[in-house]
Amino acid sequence: MAQRNLILAIDQGTTSSRAIVFTGEGEPVAQAQQEFPQHYPNDGWVEHDPEDIWRSTVAVSAAAIEEARSHGETVEAIGITNQRETTLIWDKETGEPIYNAIVWQDRRTSELCRSLREGGAEPEVREKSGLLVDPYFSATKAAWILDNVQGARARAERGELAFGTVDSFLLWRMTGGASHATDATNASRTNLFNIHKLDWDEDLLRLFGVPRACLPEVKDCAADFGATRPEILDGALPVLGIAGDQQAAAIGQACFAPGTIKSTYGTGCFVILNTGQQPILSNNRLLTTICYRIDGKPTYAIEGSIFVSGAAVQWLRDELGIIKSAAETEALAKQLESNAGVYLVPAFTGLGAPHWNAEARGAIFGLTRGSGPAEFARAALESVCYQTRDLFRAMAEDGVAPKELRVDGGMTANAWLMQFLADILDLPVDRPAVNETTALGAACLAGLQVGIHGSLEDCAKMWRRDARFTPSMDENTRKLLLTGWDAAIARTMS
Repeated sequence: MAQRNLILAIDQGTTSSRAIVFTGEGEPVAQAQQEFPQHYPNDGWVEHDPEDIWRSTVAVSAAAIEEARSHGETVEAIGITNQRETTLIWDKETGEPIYNAIVWQDRRTSELCRSLREGGAEPEVREKSGLLVDPYFSATKAAWILDNVQGARARAERGELAFGTVDSFLLWRMTGGASHATDATNASRTNLFNIHKLDWDEDLLRLFGVPRACLPEVKDCAADFGATRPEILDGALPVLGIAGDQQAAAIGQACFAPGTIKSTYGTGCFVILNTGQQPILSNNRLLTTICYRIDGKPTYAIEGSIFVSGAAVQWLRDELGIIKSAAETEALAKQLESNAGVYLVPAFTGLGAPHWNAEARGAIFGLTRGSGPAEFARAALESVCYQTRDLFRAMAEDGVAPKELRVDGGMTANAWLMQFLADILDLPVDRPAVNETTALGAACLAGLQVGIHGSLEDCAKMWRRDARFTPSMDENTRKLLLTGWDAAIARTMS
């Protein structure tokens, strides 16, 4: 068998770390996955042990490489994609974190964000970073660590500590501290990066109290990020691509033309619409962000972020014990002819776009004595579609009306959910043949840098459709369902 050009894609997610080895044609040939614990030390707080992130990432990477090698294959390079906004600060000498990773879902800085908004900071933050002032983003998380770990702020100002999102932390560890870097997509999710000047912004650094001395270098998504220490993965491998998970998914879904749109359904739900070379500010509290940066040239996007989608199904499994596996929800939902008026608003850590209410908490409406596991399961699945519709309605009010939607993520295996999504959006929904589009996007970036792909157009050729779901719901039913959802949201917000 002829040797193929293989890329290891590391997909470090919120609840698990995954590694997939792809061919240059985008075919997965080896993979491994490992879940790790979530920590909830206080109401609205979500943390990860950085060592769990590191150990699981190394374990799955080594396993995927070994599987590829067992077939006589050789991995040429690494691409990394990661849960965005999750924030770490570590010692530059030892590489040891000074506190747990504060996860993107964490809401502990709600009061600080409210104070900043009331002080009039949000217009400047929005204009420069494209983001809102919200605990979701990295800046206030970093400030919290610096202010709550004894001596941390002084050490950071002396340049002894390193700040980073998960990609930066993994890169630092993999290269033995030789590379403290990130890419433009992850930088654009911090509240600290000027998406127009493509650099850390001094005014935003002062506003949020994050010393520049602890920040990583910002590179293109396809770039030379350094090489792994040989002992980590049994050989030195170059890291040649990095992108935040949602931007990586947009790349894996070949959303390269303005107006193309994808939605990823994992722990949360994230919709990204490519807007081309010009950043567009939303009038409806959507985010302006960098979709990718290649050869120094940024492509921008509008994004809507939903904090809880798959996490609602995990809640049914882990906290309520209603199901043993996520796959059971499809059969349960199919049992019912309707939702019986039951709506779940999964605001477990507040509501994301377009509501941005950090204080909102989860609620369920319409329960009767006859409500059981099927009603709970269907309400959890439906909530994902309703929240997506809220984002599409906001985009429509911004003058953007997509004609179809490409989807990915673990939840898209649920055909009932995908059909309901098409019905609620009244749009065709395309599911790709390779569902791991986040990892595929990371592999594409590394492939661009190593020369496996000559252009993004070459990457686009890897996308293939598995199934299309077309709307079949009548308009009256759709309106009735959405009226019930809007009422549930209004009651939760109040």
